[in-house]
Amino acid sequence: MTSRFLLLIVAVASLSSCVSTKKFKAAEAAALAKYNELNAAYLKLQGDVKSCNDDKNELAKKNAGLTAEVDGLTKQIAFLKENNTQALKQLQDLSVISAQQAENIKKSLENIGAKDNYIQTLQEQMARKDSLNLALVMNLKGAVGSMDDQDINIKVDKGVVYIDISDKLLFKSGKYEVTTKAQEVLGKVAAVLKNQPELEFMVEGHTDNVAYSNGVLVDNWDLSVKRATTVVRLLQKKYGLNPAKMVAAGRGEYKPLVSNDTKENKAINRRTRIVVLPMLDQFFQLLEPKK
Repeated sequence: MTSRFLLLIVAVASLSSCVSTKKFKAAEAAALAKYNELNAAYLKLQGDVKSCNDDKNELAKKNAGLTAEVDGLTKQIAFLKENNTQALKQLQDLSVISAQQAENIKKSLENIGAKDNYIQTLQEQMARKDSLNLALVMNLKGAVGSMDDQDINIKVDKGVVYIDISDKLLFKSGKYEVTTKAQEVLGKVAAVLKNQPELEFMVEGHTDNVAYSNGVLVDNWDLSVKRATTVVRLLQKKYGLNPAKMVAAGRGEYKPLVSNDTKENKAINRRTRIVVLPMLDQFFQLLEPKK
């Protein structure tokens, strides 16, 4: 009886040990999977940070060039102001000019001072615009950070923000209905743009140079325009963006990024581009006379 009881105890102990080992291995596998997931996310974030730093460095270089140009103009203004002041004094001393002429020269000097203030204001506005563009790019990249860089590319070029979305992601071949996956991406982009309602932007459709016609649409012009209006209509009706701030445009095959000489290059050229338009009205206001 006693030996049977001992055998039962040993069997129970062995079974408990087996269950604990299985639980341990399962927990260990789950922890390893979680580590791999977090490590992949970390590497992706590192890539995004490097891309943002590259954009920031490019803007810093452009800003340095503009600053040097403004400094040169400021020195020229100071030189002209000094020479005009001396010339005015000499003419007044010689009683060669009339009071009206002296007043005209005085106003010219004041205009030079106003030009100096204008240059300074313009420089401040350009620096502010560069900062806003950089912040917009960082927000957009953060919103779509999980997307493949081959499918969506966000950049700043000559002070303009561009969002390029591949044709492969947005549309099926020869179609202009936006795919379900693309609607998710456009929703993320729309959320960022909606937070800055003063921004205006243009949606451009681009194709490769392969001839296209389906009986309703005549050519690539038609297809690119139809794709652009489809995206604009989706941004308006589904995501609530102000239609007065959007422009739809079709570029057809005539603005390729690369030559259409290979299958891969044609895929690059088939894209939809969202261009955040510069707020030119702010700069035109600087040219208006002050009241």
